[in-house]
Amino acid sequence: MIYKIEKTDEQWQDLLAAKGAERGAFMVTRHAATERPYTGKYEKVWADGSYHCICCGKLLFDASTKFDAGCGWPSFSQAVPGAIKEITDTSHGMRRTETVCADCGAHLGHVFDDGPAPTGLRYCMNSASLDFKADQKPDS
Repeated sequence: MIYKIEKTDEQWQDLLAAKGAERGAFMVTRHAATERPYTGKYEKVWADGSYHCICCGKLLFDASTKFDAGCGWPSFSQAVPGAIKEITDTSHGMRRTETVCADCGAHLGHVFDDGPAPTGLRYCMNSASLDFKADQKPDS
């Protein structure tokens, strides 16, 4: 597939290192690895803000759509429109829907149809593929 942002593996590795991405981010985002459940740095973050692609910075999720799915990965009920591309994944003897960044193709995780209303969706994401930006509080 062709994406708006294309880089070599070496360029992605250098970019992730420069951003201080967590260990494993390259394998997760560029080679569809999965971090172990309950190990990601955003699994228990509940602050106001937004989640962006660690590779290209594209806005993916608003923190208000995050919920505790009890699965061990950050889960969201709704993505920012147009931010994510869905791909059929038949690896590991299963049929799932993989989610990737629409701009750079970074593997994010998978989407399932067992989420809360009103969408019924659960975007199950790897923390290593995300970059959280907290809302800035205005000075008093």
